[in-house]
Amino acid sequence: MATEPSTKAKAWAIFDRIVADAAPGGEHSNPWVRDESGALSYEPDYETLIKLLGVPLYLKAPTTTGVPALALDVWLSYELRRSGFDADAAWPRPSAPRILPGPVVSLLNKVTAKERDALWKRLRAKTPPTGAAASSANILGKNYLKQVDVVMSNWAAGPELLISTKRMDSSFGKNAANRVEESYGDAKNLRLRHPLAALGFVYGLRSTIFDESPDKAEWLIDLLQKLGREDDAYHAVSLIVIEYGDHLSVEESDDDQGDGEDPLVEAGVHGSHDIYDDTEELVEQSDVEVALAIAGLPPVKLPWERVPADLRPDRFIAEMVRRVIDATPVNMHAEARLRRKRALSKTNLNEATE
Repeated sequence: MATEPSTKAKAWAIFDRIVADAAPGGEHSNPWVRDESGALSYEPDYETLIKLLGVPLYLKAPTTTGVPALALDVWLSYELRRSGFDADAAWPRPSAPRILPGPVVSLLNKVTAKERDALWKRLRAKTPPTGAAASSANILGKNYLKQVDVVMSNWAAGPELLISTKRMDSSFGKNAANRVEESYGDAKNLRLRHPLAALGFVYGLRSTIFDESPDKAEWLIDLLQKLGREDDAYHAVSLIVIEYGDHLSVEESDDDQGDGEDPLVEAGVHGSHDIYDDTEELVEQSDVEVALAIAGLPPVKLPWERVPADLRPDRFIAEMVRRVIDATPVNMHAEARLRRKRALSKTNLNEATE
């Protein structure tokens, strides 16, 4: 008798459909626009973010499953593809396996169809070849391994972009500040080994903190702003405030980590467990099942009035992309460079969408 798929496996099936629908045929919209003065700015796809944030609520997934935080990871990697970066280079990928090194992708493109099918079967197996595919990326910092949520890395350049995400929906008084403080140490660990990589931090926070702990919310926002100004920490930091109804809340334990991550596992303390063994469970769900799930996603709001301008995702993603482009030769990331050059004026963009 078939076992019931995990909550994370169900979530991936819905996440994949949402991002596929947002980029029909793999064609992503250009996020870059210019104002009347010619200044370049980035316009994130918040409609897709809202849908992704609704998935863990639809599945009633507690943060211990990692699904709520995963919604942020999926959206950020999708935005990197909108920016023009290669779909296989921005991890997590939009299909399993989520982590696939560039040389493996190159090999798949050069073998025969029969060989390609056999290789995909191995890569998508429950236990793929060690180091060839994985569901999470572990990056060595100065002193320890760190599981990084959104990554761009290749053999020639090494890590080019590293984004850590955290999410907190409850237990604000006990855990909210701890997640930020831990991230500061993680930033130094990664920055010291990879000084040229664009290093970012995104914090997802439920809007109820402003009613339950307004002083904590004010202090946390100030801390996030300062975290992005340190010369030896993150290049940019973003805050996403998430608002949804109380009837959609999932009960959490008082010692909830906030994002389903184990700090020891993130640091590479696995015992006998290999860092690449956390493979994704593949789930076959019918188109009808996934479509019904998307149609039934609960409402989510993004109250941007709560977020200072310097912590908003538009500025954050623009800075991450700029740093990657500035740190590489002009013949690398050609599509990402071209999309910035082809940015439409906001007037033309509005006319095109009417």
